[in-house]
Amino acid sequence: QVQLVESGGGLVQPGGSLRLSCVASESISSMYSMSWYRQAPGKERQLVARSTRDTSAYYADSVNGRFTILKDNAKNTVYLQMNSLKPEDAAVYYCNVRPTRWGPAYGGQGTQVTVSS
Repeated sequence: QVQLVESGGGLVQPGGSLRLSCVASESISSMYSMSWYRQAPGKERQLVARSTRDTSAYYADSVNGRFTILKDNAKNTVYLQMNSLKPEDAAVYYCNVRPTRWGPAYGGQGTQVTVSS
């Protein structure tokens, strides 16, 4: 079972940037997919970004061009670089990995992002 620990959330003003980190308990270099989801109060969990081994990265329309999913294999870490943040980006952000295509996925506990002036 893969353990994930997210960090990097916090309070940021509209237009600002944050970088979320997700450290995995094992190597991510060959994992099938790594994703970031978010959930705002009263709303369903939404897929924000996904990096899949065999295809190009996916981004939700609402964040495309502002967010970037990155990974550092040497640090077993997945990042979500968030720029030009908007109040509607405020949510708890969750990291998710799927080591193999047909195997289980694993998620973290989440990190809170607040966008407010």
